[in-house]
Amino acid sequence: MAINVTCPSCLKRFNVADEHAGKTGPCPACKKPITIPKLDEQVVIHAPKPEGPTDSKGRSVLKTVRRSDGAFDPLVATGVAGVALLSLLAAFLLQGDDNAIWWWAGMCVLLGPLVAWAGYGFLRDSEIEPYTGGMLWLRAAAAGAVFALSWYVYYHLAGVLGESDWLTTGLETWQMLVAGGIAVGIATFASFVALDLEPFMAFFHCSLYFVVTVLLRVVMALPVLPGLVTGDAG
Repeated sequence: MAINVTCPSCLKRFNVADEHAGKTGPCPACKKPITIPKLDEQVVIHAPKPEGPTDSKGRSVLKTVRRSDGAFDPLVATGVAGVALLSLLAAFLLQGDDNAIWWWAGMCVLLGPLVAWAGYGFLRDSEIEPYTGGMLWLRAAAAGAVFALSWYVYYHLAGVLGESDWLTTGLETWQMLVAGGIAVGIATFASFVALDLEPFMAFFHCSLYFVVTVLLRVVMALPVLPGLVTGDAG
């Protein structure tokens, strides 16, 4: 095998046959004498040995676990989209119904986990191992439940800040901002804790839910926000 040699004078690097090991001769570049290292003086760098059990050739027999790239499931996503479309259709059919507000409240509860699951698929941190399967649905259900609860918080705070008949007389802008801000803050915290989203992404995550549920109110001919009186009670 060839011996790697570096001239100490000109730092020229070249290879010589192993039969010249230990001999002295001129450098082919600068002609100054150099001594060829002996075979037992060469530094040999060995590849690190694998940890754990190995086969007869020294190769590791342990299989690495492949990191999951995402939690997106096309079939489930199609189901979520289908439920959302059916909810919009039902909302359209319930226009003018005396119980429309209660139907809307039920849809808010139903859509919470679904929107939480769908939003997590593209708002999660790609550097963190994603939640999948039952664990994902459990956490999405927890976040979705808090999303629905945040609407209750809005109604409760609106009752505290506004008049006793605020649903018909309406709320002032600052009252809706305070009630809405606290409700969104609670929902954002739920996304942050339940699904390990970054605070900014957690805000957008819960915002998806509020956009969907507000859109349902519009389709059902309810006021865009409870307390925003435009003619009909909401």
